[in-house]
Amino acid sequence: MRDPDSLMAEAIELAVRNVREGHGGPFAALVVRGGEVIARGANAVVATHDPTAHAEIVAIREACRSLGTHQLPGCEIYASCEPCPMCLGAIYWARSRALYFAASKMDAAAAGFDDSLIYDEVAVPIRARRLPTIRLMVEEGGRPFEEWRRSASRIPY
Repeated sequence: MRDPDSLMAEAIELAVRNVREGHGGPFAALVVRGGEVIARGANAVVATHDPTAHAEIVAIREACRSLGTHQLPGCEIYASCEPCPMCLGAIYWARSRALYFAASKMDAAAAGFDDSLIYDEVAVPIRARRLPTIRLMVEEGGRPFEEWRRSASRIPY
């Protein structure tokens, strides 16, 4: 079984390699279960033209495919950097057991990866956000949830 420092060292090296090989930003992540690496991910935003292709998301998607599940209980995430709000949300949604990271969000901001606007905007009331956010069809919007509650085939999250 590998120790946390060796797993973090692998995540950091994967992030460095990702930059050196020109594949994407300086971020990488591992999904680990029982000391075994289940999946690896490196930032691929520019390479894939996908703003959600952050290292943690790539690793979580691969781990879920590999394990045949939509959640990762019992798994740990090793990220070369403190996750952005999107990735942190995904880590929570995946029901990961623990999160380990090396560089901080301040380190990322100093290198040009500043997510402070998003962190700030999440706490702002909808009407005060910088991004115009308009709610439409309020009553009709509940129909999918009504259908979900009635569905015999629903899988709890």
